[in-house]
Amino acid sequence: MHLYKYFATRVLALIPVGLIIASIVFFLIRMAPGDPAEIVLGMYASPQAVSQLRAEMGIDQPIHVQYGRFLGNLVRGDLGKSYRTNRLVTAELSRAFGPTAMLASAAFLLALLIGIPAGVISSLRPYSWLDNGVMLMAIFGVSMPGFWLALILMLLFALYLGVLPAAGFGTPAHLVLPAVALSGGTMAVAARMVRSEMLEVMGQDFIRVARSKGLREQLVIYRHALKNAMLPVVTSLGVRFGTLLGGAVVTETIFAWPGLGTLMINAVYMRDYPIIQGVVILLATIYVTVNLVVDFCYAWLDPRIRY
Repeated sequence: MHLYKYFATRVLALIPVGLIIASIVFFLIRMAPGDPAEIVLGMYASPQAVSQLRAEMGIDQPIHVQYGRFLGNLVRGDLGKSYRTNRLVTAELSRAFGPTAMLASAAFLLALLIGIPAGVISSLRPYSWLDNGVMLMAIFGVSMPGFWLALILMLLFALYLGVLPAAGFGTPAHLVLPAVALSGGTMAVAARMVRSEMLEVMGQDFIRVARSKGLREQLVIYRHALKNAMLPVVTSLGVRFGTLLGGAVVTETIFAWPGLGTLMINAVYMRDYPIIQGVVILLATIYVTVNLVVDFCYAWLDPRIRY
């Protein structure tokens, strides 16, 4: 019963959070210089044509009227139409979400497959040359800007070696470079956190008891130590997954990846308010949903936790 009450409370809490985020993005984008109608029609458009298009867009009305209409449409699930393409925002988001989800999932999976084992191995040989090497690479990954890593990967593997395409979308080979570039920071965070938590857990009494019972070392490490060490790691990595979706904007732009990042950049250039609002609301919804899922993972990792 407590679990259902907790779940219902958390889901209901998403409503005011979503409303606040939607309101912030609504007002912020309208503070930016530039008239969407003038940008769409071009610099040589007549004032009459611009005024007519502004009326069709609904941006000729007072800001409070626009805001009220925006909230009313949002409650009904209507995000409007793109100023640039005149297509429904939901259709544009559906088209762009698939590539972004593919890129973020590949980057997240790559970070887990490399970062977690690296952290475990590093914790088993503390202060050795292997541990120092892994931590040096982790510091390098955390400190390195994603766009710089993307350019280095493109320069090395696409230009010099010619083994991978520099940009584009369509084949598994096109996914490799952007996924590696996007996963660098998350991979480093995973390795450092797993090492730190494993070192703390490995010194606790229940690990010594498990070893004294004659359990195999692999069983002690992966079933007892790693499972207990993963609780704070799951929190961090859950937040990082939401960050990967938003952080894909720069990576997608560099690699010409047709996802939400590219859609957002084009919308900002064109002052396409409905698209910008739609992308931000979608990413915010995914972010808070991921955090909710992470909370429920706690009970599986640590049965002592009750909601």
